Amino acid sequence: MLNMSNPLLDASDLPPFDLIRPEHVAPAMDALLQASNAALERVTAADFPADWSAIARELDVATEKLGRAWGAISHLNSVADTPELRAAYNEALPRVTEFWTRLGADERLYAKYKAIAPSSLNAEQRQAHQNALRNFVLGGADLRGAAKQRFSEIQERQAELSQKFSENTLDATDAWSYDASATELEGVPADVRQAARAAAKAEGKDGYKLTLKMPCYLPVMQFAKSSDLRHKLYRAYTTRASDQAEGDGAKFDNSALIREILALRQEEAQLLGYLNFGEVSVVPKMAESPEQVVRFLRDLAQKARPYAEQDVADLRAFARDELGISDPQPWDWPYISERLKEARYAFSEQEVKQYFTAPRVLAGLFKIIETLFEVSIRPDTAPVWHPAVVFYRIERGAHLVGQFYLDQPARPGKRGGAWMDDVRSRWLRPDDGLLQMPVAHLVCNFADSVGDKPPLLTHDDVITLFHEFGHGLHHLLTQVNERDVSGISGVEWDAVELPSQFMENFCWEWDVLKHMTAHVDTGEPLPRALYDKMIAAKNFQSGLQTLRQIEFALFDMLLHTEHDPQQDFMPLLDLVRAEVAVLQPPAWSRTAHTFSHIFAGGYAAGYYSYKWAEVLSADAYAAFEENPGPEGLPNVQTGRKYRQAILEAGGSRPAIESFKAFRGREPSLDALLRHQGMAR
Repeated sequence: MLNMSNPLLDASDLPPFDLIRPEHVAPAMDALLQASNAALERVTAADFPADWSAIARELDVATEKLGRAWGAISHLNSVADTPELRAAYNEALPRVTEFWTRLGADERLYAKYKAIAPSSLNAEQRQAHQNALRNFVLGGADLRGAAKQRFSEIQERQAELSQKFSENTLDATDAWSYDASATELEGVPADVRQAARAAAKAEGKDGYKLTLKMPCYLPVMQFAKSSDLRHKLYRAYTTRASDQAEGDGAKFDNSALIREILALRQEEAQLLGYLNFGEVSVVPKMAESPEQVVRFLRDLAQKARPYAEQDVADLRAFARDELGISDPQPWDWPYISERLKEARYAFSEQEVKQYFTAPRVLAGLFKIIETLFEVSIRPDTAPVWHPAVVFYRIERGAHLVGQFYLDQPARPGKRGGAWMDDVRSRWLRPDDGLLQMPVAHLVCNFADSVGDKPPLLTHDDVITLFHEFGHGLHHLLTQVNERDVSGISGVEWDAVELPSQFMENFCWEWDVLKHMTAHVDTGEPLPRALYDKMIAAKNFQSGLQTLRQIEFALFDMLLHTEHDPQQDFMPLLDLVRAEVAVLQPPAWSRTAHTFSHIFAGGYAAGYYSYKWAEVLSADAYAAFEENPGPEGLPNVQTGRKYRQAILEAGGSRPAIESFKAFRGREPSLDALLRHQGMAR
């Protein structure tokens, strides 16, 4: 009998985040793993029917409870890290990984699924069934004996290594700080200085505490007049978690972890009968092969390179002629870029930021979502892990569509970046016949409020918020009732960024922006003249930015196809940079050591997905440009078609079919190049 006094065992509603403690983790995992193992034994018994719904009633119900509880623990480990929680998480991780690996490779269960007659399934179930058979093969279900045992060991070890990589990255970021003087901070925006001063005072210190968290790091790099200060932060940031980190920072070195992760992935691929991990990675994706991906990236790099070279020429000329910098260093480029943008377009990021107060931006975002997708968003109540977290519900008419948590500010113990994660999926439950509605986490790392002023967002922050909401809408607006293909589940990884990048486009529309801006001091909306300057600057350095993303993506794919894991990976990164980049970093730069997307975030041999999906999202957004609504607002009819064809369909059919259902044709590269100012 399960002990229901443990909050992790209560799957009746939302996770009781305010009650979950580290000491709950081990007993909850004991109970849920035991229940899941028992369910696995029941459905794999010889007399259990090879029936989709019967298996779901027993096994999927048990494993969903396990997945939801582990999801709550993993989430807290990402947003509210403590030594005690980390220890409990790491103790349970091998056992949880072992179960999922064993489940995915169980030949008895695989045989049951193979015996299910496709004719007995509806369309959603057939897609989920097809995915399941593919995943069994990728999960090692066809392996036997020592090979199967080794495959299981590899999965457990990879989970440990990825978690340690993530911990090292967080700890290396949190561990570094610098007490700056007022003189050193000349040029740095007032709100950033105030936050740094408050951080120093909180520790009983004079001066200004600078950190490597993005709300502090980026504006210092863009605005600080002191090249020495920029150098100090740049060096610390680009050597985090590496052998080049200064002082105590070297103890977080990820070098050995990366080498072992790559070796294990290569071994896993060979056990499954593939040449390399890149081949394994593309099996469930839209792309047909690693070679196709590499061709796509190199073709795009060739198109972007002339624009990037012009970007650099402009920067060098401006640095020499206007700033007196004859030999710019890597830490100077963000500063030079910001000065050039100010000079060329007569505005700065800091000027724009004053109009983007977080509450106003959120209200504007909600207005877009409500208009375009015919829903309403309302505050709701739920237990949360931090006072800054707000919970909302999405309704259509009087009916609940989904719910989500929004966690915006950066803070210690919260890993960097922004992400969407699912709490639970939409599911017509096989146990009670009730329709379970989806719930999502939306997490960002924005600057917090200073004094009595609301938090201010940069325009990049606004884009990030819209991006994550695109993921959230994909999960929350689904109308699919089969859990494994509802929302983002079952969507090809290289198509999953389509809805997120699609939403980014609205951040550049005047009729959208004028409703979501209010000056922090005067309350005035963004002036049209300032907006026009932003639009003129929209594709500022788009060539450079495109090559930067291609550099990451090409390095990732070659790392998992052509690289020998026994060799140092830095020479490969140097080769990729020599081929793609037009600005070279210093020899001591170690950005790969914090490349969490591919070493701890599920994007291994898949980072190209951002560019791949950008083609899809730009083409999808072009449908709204071709059919504008009244007063420049998005066309509701086009929005409905997009919602039904892509968001509501989730993973219930191949992504290319959903795209063609919306656009009526295959995707084209033209819209992306046009949107980024690189069309000839």
